Amino acid sequence: MAAGLKTIIALSFVLAIGFLLVILSSALFQSYLTLLVVATYTIAPLPNFICGRCANPDDFMESSGSAIIDFGRFCTGFLVVMGVALPALLAHSGLIQVPAMVMSIIGGLLIYGTIISFTMFFQEEQDF
Repeated sequence: MAAGLKTIIALSFVLAIGFLLVILSSALFQSYLTLLVVATYTIAPLPNFICGRCANPDDFMESSGSAIIDFGRFCTGFLVVMGVALPALLAHSGLIQVPAMVMSIIGGLLIYGTIISFTMFFQEEQDF
């Protein structure tokens, strides 16, 4: 087992810092629109997971196309870019302040990075 207790503790610490930054960006500046970043970053890995499961329903055949996997990656990329662009758009339109935008983007990237790191460290390897 490559991932141990120290990895879980480190990932949970980084995830807590990311959530803290996003929550503080909304609470300190009295604009709760920045909480939409949390939704986009928590939903972002789902298209990869769903399309990866749908692409190869049969373990014995490798003839399935990669179009559905590419679609899942496209949707994930769209959600990640939206998580960065949404606070920038809100700051540009004057709905949130620039420090709230910076805190929200940094916190969102920490959240998404933690989710990706968790899936990389705790992936089950197939033996066949």
